Amino acid sequence: MEDNILDQSTPMRVLVTGGTGLVGRAIQHVVREERGIREGEEWIFLSSTDANLMDAGETREVFQKHQPTHVIHLAAMVGGLFKNMRANLDFWRNNIYINDNVLQAAHEVDAVQVVSCLSTCIFPDKTTYPIDETMIHNGPPHKSNFGYSYAKRMLNVYNSAYHDQERGRFYTAVIPTNVFGPHDNFNIKDGHVLPGLIHKAYIAQKEGSPLVVWGSGTPRRQFIYSLDLARLFLWVLTEYKEVEPIILSVGEEEEVSIKEAAEAVVEVMRFKGQVTYDTAKADGQFKKTASNAKLRQYCPNFTFTPFKQGTFIHSTGNLRKTFWENSGECGLVFTVGLVLPSIALKETCDWFVANYDSARK
Repeated sequence: MEDNILDQSTPMRVLVTGGTGLVGRAIQHVVREERGIREGEEWIFLSSTDANLMDAGETREVFQKHQPTHVIHLAAMVGGLFKNMRANLDFWRNNIYINDNVLQAAHEVDAVQVVSCLSTCIFPDKTTYPIDETMIHNGPPHKSNFGYSYAKRMLNVYNSAYHDQERGRFYTAVIPTNVFGPHDNFNIKDGHVLPGLIHKAYIAQKEGSPLVVWGSGTPRRQFIYSLDLARLFLWVLTEYKEVEPIILSVGEEEEVSIKEAAEAVVEVMRFKGQVTYDTAKADGQFKKTASNAKLRQYCPNFTFTPFKQGTFIHSTGNLRKTFWENSGECGLVFTVGLVLPSIALKETCDWFVANYDSARK
């Protein structure tokens, strides 16, 4: 069964849960604006208004309605450090409900493939670095977000169990590092670190007040642009043939401190005020350095959009065309032009400013 499930001659009806969130919007953009919807494909992007995926009946009903052959499962209860610290039980229960309902509904409609989205927070807190795909269950995750982490970690268990019990059922997962981009949740209190910094810088600029960074600024993170992640999601959907998950991340050398991330936001937002650090606020996990060695075995030529420094592409159309013509080997070739601050970060900041009234915040 595994040898035939990705036969591109057969029609694909792809259902994306969480289809209007950060990664879902990026996948929509890549499918519709870059890659193009191919003959025999249909894409359905679900939002929370289409079904409450914590409810088994509603989940089953929406899957029966659309009869997907493939599923990209992004829907989850998500939040930043401080929201997780306040609500670990809610993160555990709600995400377990969602994941159980989605995978079972996909199984019942005979979906041949499900690709779920995990997070590097699932890895043990006490571990050696860099972390890789073999280390998921080697110890407890960081206590700050153990509810979310364990619920996401269980998706790996679900995938293995469906494969073992339902002979050849092909469900897998990707593990991205810190994702950012347009359509993120820029809520300062409950969102993730980078969109929170962007929102804070915007307000501080407007009010002429200091930019206050929560924590010491010393923790380190690997950031991946949502459009890069979307491109890799489509590669996984059509090319990746393992049940075991795969880390989708920039290299270890691209890891930056929160202080460096704040400085990059200050540069892109052209913030001229004072920057201070509130060390009374928790730092969370110090680092989650992930290895992308497995990804590089499959996709040695894939070029990530750098976080700290980007390149100006003379012809975006040629970039996209080259990528999708070589998608089987994740090829990405482009002409280098003017060096600018991170294109990804600038696009994210520009999008937030332009869409401030309607952005999630």
